[in-house]
Formats: sequence, structure tokens, C-alpha cells
Amino acid sequence: MIKKFISRLNKREEGAAAIEMAFALPIFIMLLWMVVQMGLVMRAVAGMQHALGEGARLATIYPTPTSNDITNKITDRVYGIGPGTFSISDPVWNNSQGYVDLEVTYNQKTDLLFLPGPDVSLSRNKRVYVAN
Repeated sequence: MIKKFISRLNKREEGAAAIEMAFALPIFIMLLWMVVQMGLVMRAVAGMQHALGEGARLATIYPTPTSNDITNKITDRVYGIGPGTFSISDPVWNNSQGYVDLEVTYNQKTDLLFLPGPDVSLSRNKRVYVAN
């Protein structure tokens, strides 16, 4: 009797798709969420690059602007900074060589819906030669 029941159970396929979906759907949703998290980071990188470029353009004009002017310009022009934190380092002036180094950083905590993800820390810098 048990042998007959098991052989009949082995031939039935009803519900197999539902079980496969139950295994695959959480993994698929987590992968989609990871793509969203990566998109947020990439948007922040684009905003950082734009703001850094605007600060560099300001630094090249004559008369040379102050460090506060450059920092304010970078802060005003940044976009796409989502759940993370954006910070600007003070411009480092090298008057003997005629340049200024600008640096911005972005930190974001990521998550994988139910699990904590890696912390993403990005830094971009630019050396700008200034008019004397």
C-alpha cells in the first residue's frame, strides 16, 4: 500500500511550479534590491563628480576665490546624494606650484532587505591649476 502511494506521488507534478517559485522569488527580489542600491551609489558618484567639477571651474578663475567660496560652490552643486553622507575636505593650496587639491567623499550604508549590506565609501579628488 505504501509502495503504491509513493509511486503515485512521484508521478504527480501539481504544485511543483509553486514550490520552485517559493525558492526563487526571495533570491530574485534580493537581487533586484541590490541593483537598486547600486543605482543609488552610481547616482551619488555622478553628483559628486559634477560638484567637484563645478568647484574646480570656480578655482581656475582670476582673481582666485577663497576656500570657502569653492567649498560653498561644491555644496551647492551636488545632487543625487540619497541615503548616505557627503563631505568636502578643505581645499589644499600649493601656491609655489600653482594648484589646489579638491576632495569629496560619500559614505552610504547598504542593506539587502533582511540583512545588512556592505558600507560603501567613495572618494573623488581633483587637482586644479589656478591663475596667478
